[in-house]
Amino acid sequence: MFYKNKKVLVTGGTGFVGTNLVQALLDAGAFVRIPVHRRSPVINDDRIETVRADLNQLEDCTSVMKGIDCVFHAAGGVGAAGVMPSYQLDGIAMSLTLTSRVLQGAWEAGVKRFLLLSSSTVYPSFDHPVKEDEDWAGPPHATYLGYGWMKRYLEKLAEFVASKSCLKIAIVRPTAVYGRWDNFDQKTSHVIPALISRACKREDPFVVWGTGNEVRDVLHITDLVRGCLLALEHYAICDPINIGYGEAVTVKQITEAVLRAAQHTEADVVFEANKPTTIPFRAVDISKARTVLGFMPSLSIDEGMQDTVMWYKKTYLD
Repeated sequence: MFYKNKKVLVTGGTGFVGTNLVQALLDAGAFVRIPVHRRSPVINDDRIETVRADLNQLEDCTSVMKGIDCVFHAAGGVGAAGVMPSYQLDGIAMSLTLTSRVLQGAWEAGVKRFLLLSSSTVYPSFDHPVKEDEDWAGPPHATYLGYGWMKRYLEKLAEFVASKSCLKIAIVRPTAVYGRWDNFDQKTSHVIPALISRACKREDPFVVWGTGNEVRDVLHITDLVRGCLLALEHYAICDPINIGYGEAVTVKQITEAVLRAAQHTEADVVFEANKPTTIPFRAVDISKARTVLGFMPSLSIDEGMQDTVMWYKKTYLD
């Protein structure tokens, strides 16, 4: 196994994606180091090493990289695409500084492999599942303009570092992700965890913003982290790759799957078309991941929702 006994650093290892990456790496036999700044890890395991570090500081980045074989970079402004513009600027500024520091630290410390978690917000607006080479066919959708441009720049920065160093870099563009350890605070969460929280609390009527016809590509976190591990092992050539569900579904279908998983199908669902939503169509083509990584999602939408609802109930309601 590629990751067995390797020393792996996970930035953002106390967050949603990072926590799931940590668990997957432990399952693969790795030793994991997590830089800790504000929050502590939620997983307890003797193979996890926590190091107090501020990744905005180059000295901390270089120090925390010592002895590390691989880095999964999952830190930095992950919620910026879905927040108000003024706060979005804060997330963009933080991500730009933090990611440049982390890349430089990995370079100077002689790390062998690095995974950059990018975003499908780099793409313009299309009415079809978008392929990797369509990223510069236009600007990012207006909803994600600042965030999408930032992610494009960070990909180019990674390409520059790879061209000047021996660091092998994988770039993953995930679609919308949901699952265990997500943020379920209805005031700050994304659509799916908010729907799950409300469904488990049996809200009725069950109000959903938008028409319900908005199209999304949503992926369970288990499949995203599996795709990330495959990408760093097999495709660390600084060529972006989509990791998604590979099938477009409507917000109405997502809502119905959440209600089935929560056993709340009797709820009166009300779609409020006058309330703001984001991009009307957002889905990715995963044929490249299927070809070069052998990647296919292992969980259907219903299976993913059932797993997440079970975890949410056990964690928050039992």
